[in-house]
Amino acid sequence: MSDVLALVEARLRTALGEPDARAAVTFLGTDRVEVLRFLDGDVVRYATLGMSAQPMADPTAVVADPLRGPRAELVLSVRAGRADTDKVLRPLAVLAASPQVEGVVVAPGASLDTGEPLWPGAPFTSVLVAESGGLVPDLELDEPMDPVRFLPLLPMTPNEAAWKRVQGAAALEERWLRHGTDLRDPLRPGVPLG
Repeated sequence: MSDVLALVEARLRTALGEPDARAAVTFLGTDRVEVLRFLDGDVVRYATLGMSAQPMADPTAVVADPLRGPRAELVLSVRAGRADTDKVLRPLAVLAASPQVEGVVVAPGASLDTGEPLWPGAPFTSVLVAESGGLVPDLELDEPMDPVRFLPLLPMTPNEAAWKRVQGAAALEERWLRHGTDLRDPLRPGVPLG
C-alpha cells in the first residue's frame, strides 16, 4: 500500500506545494502516520499521510476488505503565528489512526474528539469533518479501490460540539456562516448558540 501513500503525497504536493516540515507518529498495533505541514502565506495547513493506506472498515464487518472501503486523509488549516499550532501534530495523528485503533469510519459530518486541546491554549478539543473535494481534490485509485478523500477539519469548542450533537452538522455550519466565523482563527471564540 506504500504506492497508495506515494500517490497521496504527490496529490498533496500538487495541491498545497512542498511541505516545510513533517513528523511521524506510530501507535502500538497501527501503521505509521505522518503529518505534513504546508505554509501558504498567512495560513498553515497540516495534512495527514498514512490514514489512507488501508480502507476504513465497517466496525460490524467480520472480516475487513483489504481493497474496498472508504479511504481518507485529514487536512487542518489555521492562521499562522497566532498560536503554537505545531503542537497539533500528535492529536492529528491520533485522529488519523482512529479508523485502525477504534474501527471508526471517518466521514463528512462526523465529530472527532481528542479529549484535550488541539494545541496549547486552544479553545478546541474536537473537530467537525467537512466535505472533501475543495482544497485538495479527491484522488481516484485503480478499481476496485475507493478514491482517497481529503477531509477538511473544522475545530469546534466544547459548546459547539455539544450543540452539533443535538442540532446536527449542517445547523452548526449554517450558524458559523451566519456569524461570519473565521474557522481558521486558532484563538477564535465559540459562535453564539442561543
